Amino acid sequence: MSTGKVVLLCGSPRPGGNTAQVLGECAKVLEREGIETETVLLGEKRIFSCTACGLCTEGECALDDGLNEIIGKIREAEGFIVGTPVYFGTARGDVTAALQRIGMVSMSSDSFLSRKVGGPIAVARRGGHTATLQELLMFYLINDMIVPGSTYWNMVFGRTPGEALGDEEGMRTVRRFAENVAFLIRKLR
Repeated sequence: MSTGKVVLLCGSPRPGGNTAQVLGECAKVLEREGIETETVLLGEKRIFSCTACGLCTEGECALDDGLNEIIGKIREAEGFIVGTPVYFGTARGDVTAALQRIGMVSMSSDSFLSRKVGGPIAVARRGGHTATLQELLMFYLINDMIVPGSTYWNMVFGRTPGEALGDEEGMRTVRRFAENVAFLIRKLR
């Protein structure tokens, strides 16, 4: 039997920054729980915004910027977690652009996101976490996905690299969220 797989999309342009480190901890918990993980670094790509061209009915986006490779990974996974730094009180623009296009491809073709387990994680220096989580939850909910809770909202505070890992409550919340993602994937099997 498959152990299950979760794709973690890191929306930070900094491979060693707080968002990447928080997602790394999330991945450790998932792997400890028997779930395979793959982290995709969005900052390595230049993601375009959706043009609403309507050409994604065959399961791929018409724009050629590497997002179809990510879509393929998500399509094969049982879970999908998005981590983003908060810039100016909301998620980075390329994160929302990617999610809009991923959602459009899913809705226009085979609904591959339906009933996948996951949710968002927001990392910020000071504020904007709540608005960012609300914004990203819209993606999960409109795509018929299953979002488990945790002991608080999936938000972590930190500015300089490594500082987020020192947010004890935030990291406890993210770790419990990862446990709940694994729990639900196993239950849904």
